Amino acid sequence: MTIRLPYGTYEPRPEPVAPAPHGAPLPSRRVYSAAHVVADPYADVSPDSPAAVDWDATLAFRRHLWSHGLGVAEAMDTAQRGMGLDWAGASELIRRSAAEAKAAGGAIACGVGTDQLPPGETTLPAVTAAYEEQLALVESTGARAVLMASRALAAAARGPEDFLAAYGHLLRQAAEPVILHWLGPMFDPALAGYWGSTDLDAATETLLEVIAAHPDKVDGVKVSLLDARREIELRRRLPKGVRCYTGDDFNYPELIAGDDHGFSHALLGIFDPLGPLAAEAVRTLDTGDAKTFRTLLDPTVELSRHLFEPPTRFYKTGVVLLAWLAGHQSHFTMVGGLQSARSLPHLSKAYELADGLGLFPDPLLAEARMKTFLTLHGVDQ
Repeated sequence: MTIRLPYGTYEPRPEPVAPAPHGAPLPSRRVYSAAHVVADPYADVSPDSPAAVDWDATLAFRRHLWSHGLGVAEAMDTAQRGMGLDWAGASELIRRSAAEAKAAGGAIACGVGTDQLPPGETTLPAVTAAYEEQLALVESTGARAVLMASRALAAAARGPEDFLAAYGHLLRQAAEPVILHWLGPMFDPALAGYWGSTDLDAATETLLEVIAAHPDKVDGVKVSLLDARREIELRRRLPKGVRCYTGDDFNYPELIAGDDHGFSHALLGIFDPLGPLAAEAVRTLDTGDAKTFRTLLDPTVELSRHLFEPPTRFYKTGVVLLAWLAGHQSHFTMVGGLQSARSLPHLSKAYELADGLGLFPDPLLAEARMKTFLTLHGVDQ
């Protein structure tokens, strides 16, 4: 069996790597998969319309992640937050997923941001009030809150002192410890200069000052800078009890494995397509077998680096393609029309790499769907 790709032929692997569901949590690491949303393909919408979500398929995918012992990071970047999913859609997603988590006994953390604010100039009090509104909703569901990096705060803040004031205010009133989120400009160009400086060393000092002032209110910090050295240096400086969650989709195996001075937990978009394999790898790490952990997870990095290649913010397109090919949804349609955000060669390579890893539970289904997709785009099979 062969499949004709835009750049040549490929022979799909006949058997998947199919770790069985294992609902028990992962004891040695807290591991969250940032999960995508499934669009409603029959909704009569445009790219500018509010998101139309297929709730049944979206929640089924979260149950899939929980069945392998992973936590779900909800309504975050992978769910197209601010790239097709507005606050109205995100708030409904948070309510539904948090209720589903209670029913399934799954861990969940939900994104708190400021995306209900209208575009344009804003003020620090308005930013703080927007955060407060979203924090109240997440806390009301019983989910852990993730204080997401805010485009509005990045635009309104005049320097580090404004970040210290805004985050200090929010942490003082948070009912439970939250996860702070540092998302680099490669994921969202509007976040350049976050924490009050484009100098990452200076920005790091501000973040550490926020944490040092309220260590009892910070569960951890998610670092998405695609810079392993910087993450390691940061985690070694965190107060005792404050976790470092890697959001580095380029270097996650070494960061999760850790070193003699510590390790990173995980909150990763790449664990959406890698969910079962990632959970199996971490379970081996739970036994102290770091070698097998790396043997399982290191080969996935090529796929991750491909999906997250610049412009990195469009990685969601490859993630959703793989969910369709894996049978988690019946179509390749995304909110905001973002299924068009990556090229045919890029998506073809994503299929090839994912199939090579054995990620598709039914390789024949994945092959048939990929052939249909390629034929539609002019690559006859």
